[in-house]
Amino acid sequence: MPPRKRASGQGELPGMSSTKQIQDILWKAADKLRGSMDAAQYKEFVLGLVFLKYVSDAFAERRYQIAESLSDIPESRRAAFLDDRDEYTSANVFWVPENARWDYLVENAPSGVGKLLDDAMDAIMRENRALTGVLPKIFNRDNVDQKRLKELVDLISDARFTGHGERKAQDVLGEVYEYFLERFARAEGKRAGEFYTPESVVRVIVEVLEPYSGRVYDPCCGSGGMFVQSKKFVEARAGREHTHDIAIYGQEANERTWRLAKMNLAIHGMDPVGTGDRWADTFADDKHPDMRADFIMANPPFNMSDWARRESDPRWRYGVPPLSNANYAWLQHIAYKLGDRGSAGIVLANGSMSSKQSGEGEIRRAMVEAGLVACMVALPPNLFRTTAIPACLWFLTKDKTPQGAKALADRRGEILFIDARALGTMVDRTERILTDDDIAKIADTYHAWRGTKSAKTKDQKYEDVPGFCYSATVDEVAAHDYVLNPGRYVGAAEVEEDPDAEPLADRIERLTKELYAHFDESTRLEAVVRTQLGRLDV
Repeated sequence: MPPRKRASGQGELPGMSSTKQIQDILWKAADKLRGSMDAAQYKEFVLGLVFLKYVSDAFAERRYQIAESLSDIPESRRAAFLDDRDEYTSANVFWVPENARWDYLVENAPSGVGKLLDDAMDAIMRENRALTGVLPKIFNRDNVDQKRLKELVDLISDARFTGHGERKAQDVLGEVYEYFLERFARAEGKRAGEFYTPESVVRVIVEVLEPYSGRVYDPCCGSGGMFVQSKKFVEARAGREHTHDIAIYGQEANERTWRLAKMNLAIHGMDPVGTGDRWADTFADDKHPDMRADFIMANPPFNMSDWARRESDPRWRYGVPPLSNANYAWLQHIAYKLGDRGSAGIVLANGSMSSKQSGEGEIRRAMVEAGLVACMVALPPNLFRTTAIPACLWFLTKDKTPQGAKALADRRGEILFIDARALGTMVDRTERILTDDDIAKIADTYHAWRGTKSAKTKDQKYEDVPGFCYSATVDEVAAHDYVLNPGRYVGAAEVEEDPDAEPLADRIERLTKELYAHFDESTRLEAVVRTQLGRLDV
């Protein structure tokens, strides 16, 4: 695509911007509004404008491609093709009306940028059903500094989402959008838990489940990170042409977060219709009542209290969850939504593995005895900036049999326990991430245990590893009163002995003699007495 000129005689834009340059430009744009509103508000402003810039750039790129293909057609007939909506939608490009195109907005911004932007958002939503009610119309309010907003538009104008060689505008903006979600999550702290799950945690769930095709469901989808990562998985393993082999369905209770998810999915070329036409509470108003999913991935709010419970709800097959904590409501909702051979990965607080309050222990026992629990993973600390609560992963499955032609390992009556608390790398004083090797270690262990195709391709065989993984029978779990903390099962890691090391008993005797040499007789006696009392735990 040839370089475009800025409106108002501002000179030519560079023909290309790297993703890092775009991220830097747009984060500066966010700073323009940071001082005048809270993080949640400027998140909507900036991501809404980024989305508008993207759809406009993608539209302009497609328009140029169409024009190039019409070079042999008389100019008088080209207009009809250039304005044929199907030429855009068939290429997965949103139709952008003239008054919503970025060049028009920049050129007319001096006359009132806030109203122009609200009108542009409204026009795009009218012309694209998938975006109905999604885009923010918040730019012409009295509390919005129009001067800063104009500066924001000028800065965003410096970001080109097209012209990146083989990389599509969609890919570039997708990375930018994810970068921004992470940055805003850091800025918002605890409140960010409702819309953002750390990427490395999402990747563990996706890599374990391997969602190559089928229905992928998230009952508390936040900004859609589980869906985006599923698409990336399919693209990396099977190719871009297979990304439509998965169909996504989700629900989100928070209006602002629901809008973020819709935009995130649209940017990544995923049909946002599956996330419903409105935000809603999953327990009070299930938008997918007949859903039976192949894969379910979720990061529900930890230990949510005072939720919308109906004791007669058919989802409570294993016991009525307490009103004081929704952890077992989420687990049972997800189990209820699984297809006959469906599997799920859920992030929950560590307390869910052992709690016995208000009947939770009995629900856990019933789920274990029903063969639903496939794998439990204890996660390392500091993965979540949004909470200090220790977390774990539950993996559920409806079918632990070999599943016919799949020839999986028969794991009926068994549960895999993985203690991953020692994994991860600290990226700063407070935040840890799981590396590619860490993620592969967890996923490969599960695949080897289950005997999946990917494990057979790598010739991986499962074996218990002291301190890391253990395949326990349901009888063993029952002996532990159905507590599912991996630490109870995996044991201690084996320590390789140094053949040249001083024997422990000799070392203690030597150090004791060296210590006592520094004390007189009365002090030695006192030390001996204190030592003996310590052994008796007095």
